[in-house]
Amino acid sequence: MKKRLLTGFCIAVMAAVLVTGCGKEETVEETPEVTVTVEAIPEEPPVEEPEEAEEEEEEITDELPEGYIRSELTNLPIPEEIKDQRPIAVMVDNESLALPHFGIAEADIVYELMNSTLNGRITRMMVMMKDWGSIEQMGSIRSARPTNFFLAAEWNACLVHDGGPFYIDQYVARDYCCHFSGGFSRVNNGKATEYTEYIMKGDLEDKFAASSYSTEYDEYNPGTHYTFALPSKPNVLGETYKGYTKTAEYIDLPFPHNSSELSYNKETGLYEYSEYGEEHKDGEDEELLTFTNVIIQKCTFSQLDDNGYLIFNILAENMPGYYITGGEAVDITWSKLAETDITRYYDGTGEQITLNTGKTYIAIVPDDDWADLVVK
Repeated sequence: MKKRLLTGFCIAVMAAVLVTGCGKEETVEETPEVTVTVEAIPEEPPVEEPEEAEEEEEEITDELPEGYIRSELTNLPIPEEIKDQRPIAVMVDNESLALPHFGIAEADIVYELMNSTLNGRITRMMVMMKDWGSIEQMGSIRSARPTNFFLAAEWNACLVHDGGPFYIDQYVARDYCCHFSGGFSRVNNGKATEYTEYIMKGDLEDKFAASSYSTEYDEYNPGTHYTFALPSKPNVLGETYKGYTKTAEYIDLPFPHNSSELSYNKETGLYEYSEYGEEHKDGEDEELLTFTNVIIQKCTFSQLDDNGYLIFNILAENMPGYYITGGEAVDITWSKLAETDITRYYDGTGEQITLNTGKTYIAIVPDDDWADLVVK
């Protein structure tokens, strides 16, 4: 009996040993599976790296889509088919009753200057646009002053206005003058008649077709205005003019009636325009009026009569001003030597300034208000 029990015990022990041995062999077989899983993990991240690198390259490229060129007014892409199309310069009422403006946010360049020595020295805008065929509604349109003919002429632009004092007659008669006075669409907006005239779709095409003016640049075109920095290599004033710049994140223009202001948005890199205590929003789509470049010119003027009519002495040399972009300002001088000459802007070394790609705001500030200009 004991022998049988001993034999049974030995068999049980041997069976246990065999089972344990089999377990060890199964564990060894599972080890490669764990190793394979670990080796597969680092294969996932490298797939995204090439895509990120490609996106960065696309953001800094200066190449244009096929069929596009750079505008001589902004350096932004425009259709090649309008390369030689002359721009328009539209006189826009800037009285509070004329607001909201329509189409102004789409403009390439906006001039703002005193329109009268009366009524708190109210300003008027002259709005430059090259791709005028895309206009849906722009205005409202108001009268012009002699200074506007000089400014439009240096762009070989066609001045759009609704009349003006007899002081403009001699400039309307100039050979270089291209202008359309009145006869544009009227919009029933519930306002007085003087606030109802606008450029509407097709108006300019009809005006040019009925005139002797060319839609393209003619023999009075003085040539290229600006030198632009490439979009990928913007002009950073603090680097270009080390030690000669000042902070320019807020600009309070000495236009007492309109209270015109510009505030720098660090996120967008643009200056946002406000007047009458409110940010300027376009009547078409509520788009903010913004600019990449700001140029401020100090200018003397001559009052023509007691009605407040005036002419800026815009034909001048070595007059002071500011060029402002990217939250910084630098002192400049400006010169315009003839009615059709281009206004040139120079830095402290006598070299012409380089603008950044984008839209430009130009303020003509009366010399007797220059001390009230705030740039900080």
